[in-house]
Amino acid sequence: GALYSRKFTIDGEQISLQVQDTPFVSLEDDTDSICCQEQINRSIYWADGFVFVYSITDYESYRVIRPLHQHIRKIHPNANIPLLLMANKGDLLRARQVSSKEGLQLASELGGTYYEVSARENCEGVHEAFQQLCQEVSRIIGSCNGEKRRGLHLVRPKSPNMQDLKRRLKQALTSKGKSATTL
Repeated sequence: GALYSRKFTIDGEQISLQVQDTPFVSLEDDTDSICCQEQINRSIYWADGFVFVYSITDYESYRVIRPLHQHIRKIHPNANIPLLLMANKGDLLRARQVSSKEGLQLASELGGTYYEVSARENCEGVHEAFQQLCQEVSRIIGSCNGEKRRGLHLVRPKSPNMQDLKRRLKQALTSKGKSATTL
């Protein structure tokens, strides 16, 4: 899973966004249990927000969302962590296997926001969804009054530019910037 970093401004404040593109997660033998690598658990542990993406043309990708969310709740049982449910491939309506109603219902059940997008035809929808999630994360982190929201017991995932990211994060924190991390 690659780690992508971007800085941008939301409501006049600079945000450092890190997106951990997690490796493939699947259901184990048609059960409601997921099979995932330890790297995913590390990513889940340090995340301040979650984006669950499934394809409207692949019902199995939709089915894995609920067990993955339950797995996250085991790692963060009492945390108020914003989440976004993103239904991708909105341009392939003829091949639809998951209805918008099912997506909205799942988002409501999980306590998240729902977006149906087409990353191929309308990247603005994806941008808008991420921006809303970042605003929620920023609001929650800001309400912590500088206190550490939770301890980090697991090592953050390594990437070739992790030292540079750490340096920039320290600079942002010392200049009273807010930092948001998303999975």
